[in-house]
Amino acid sequence: MAGLLFRLAAPTMLAQFINVLYSVVDRMFIGHIAGVGSLALAGVGVCGPIITLLASFSFLVGLGGTPLMAMRLGAGDQAEASELLSNCFRLLLGLAVGLSVLFFLLRRQFLWWFGASVDTFPYALDYITIYIAGTAFALLSGGLNSFLIAQGRSGLGMGTVVLGAALNIGLDPVFIFALDLGVAGAAWATILSQAAACAFALCSLRLPGLPVPLRWGRFQPALCKKVLFLGTAPFLTYALDSVILIVLNAVLQRRGGPGEGDVLITCAAIVQSYMLLISMPMSGITLGCQGVVSFNLGAANRARVEQALRGVLLLCLGFAALMLAVTHLCAPWFVRLFTGDAQVMARSVSYIKLYTAGVLFMAVQWMAVDMSTALGQVGLALFCSLVRKILFLTGVLLFPALLTAAAAFAAEPFCDVTASIISAVLFLRFTPRLLARRCAHKQPCAAESGR
Repeated sequence: MAGLLFRLAAPTMLAQFINVLYSVVDRMFIGHIAGVGSLALAGVGVCGPIITLLASFSFLVGLGGTPLMAMRLGAGDQAEASELLSNCFRLLLGLAVGLSVLFFLLRRQFLWWFGASVDTFPYALDYITIYIAGTAFALLSGGLNSFLIAQGRSGLGMGTVVLGAALNIGLDPVFIFALDLGVAGAAWATILSQAAACAFALCSLRLPGLPVPLRWGRFQPALCKKVLFLGTAPFLTYALDSVILIVLNAVLQRRGGPGEGDVLITCAAIVQSYMLLISMPMSGITLGCQGVVSFNLGAANRARVEQALRGVLLLCLGFAALMLAVTHLCAPWFVRLFTGDAQVMARSVSYIKLYTAGVLFMAVQWMAVDMSTALGQVGLALFCSLVRKILFLTGVLLFPALLTAAAAFAAEPFCDVTASIISAVLFLRFTPRLLARRCAHKQPCAAESGR
């Protein structure tokens, strides 16, 4: 089991790590635009949570559909698994069109509400306008990639992400500096890279020999409802992460005041870029292993499920411990990739160390939420996720009011420690009961039956 988990988790973790490069590399190049680097970086930092919010809709479908498909495959029902994939494809297309229109119409209001200043607004508007035009590529590549991984094709899943990230890295300097497009060039590089990744994912799902290839199929509203029901927990996990980062930017701007607010948001863009290097690969571990847990639950193999859960926890803790060490050794070198401003550099290093102080506890939280989803315990996953968001939001609003604007960065370790304890207690309480019930009498769980 340990070998299987590592084989599935490693490519997915690497893919998520590489996926981070979409935003991180953009910010690295933007931060070094002559004369306006810091302001441009602050503007793109305001856009970051909005972009993540858009991307979270791919998790609504991708992570709602893949556990159900894995359960069907574990039960030997390949026809139903095929119907799930075709209906998830329809959902992703519909969301892509609707969200593109909505966010385009409201983009100016979003930027002012979420932390843009008079100085940073032009850069933020240039970036977000172009990015929204490529929303469909981002949603389809992210959502469909989950179905490659769920079928044991994690190598193809990694290929989707590697292709997009490699193109983004190559196109950024060309569009930003060679063509002198600045922030707009970074956005164009991103959406063209995502278009290539989307095409790769679509072609991969049509390959011969794939257990469940992509077909148009028949639209089934009841099946879509099940997918959206199960996907609610991971969707809210990522969507609310975006919302609270939006609140963080707004608080930093308003509490910091003119000038200082832009500096704090520039630091926050760097801090959040570093945090992505931890949170996204950790999500890769849990998401890559979800299929094993769901498959063995569908097969009513309790021993294998429990073995997989222990393995996922150890992988998450090991990765978190490694990144905690890397943080204290390499944070100054990481920050230099984004800026040459001495003040921003010194403050960003300090904020990164504070922001990541609870990363070992975060490993427990990630495992509990994503494995609850894999087990069909949507209510538990959603509750644990919401607890963490509420704690973070409380810290972001309370700490700056009591101390200084920069104290908002302490909200992350506060919520990591507290939420992980709550999640661990609840997971250990409810999961054994589920396994006893499902493995004693093999029957659909509530998530599968739509209850």
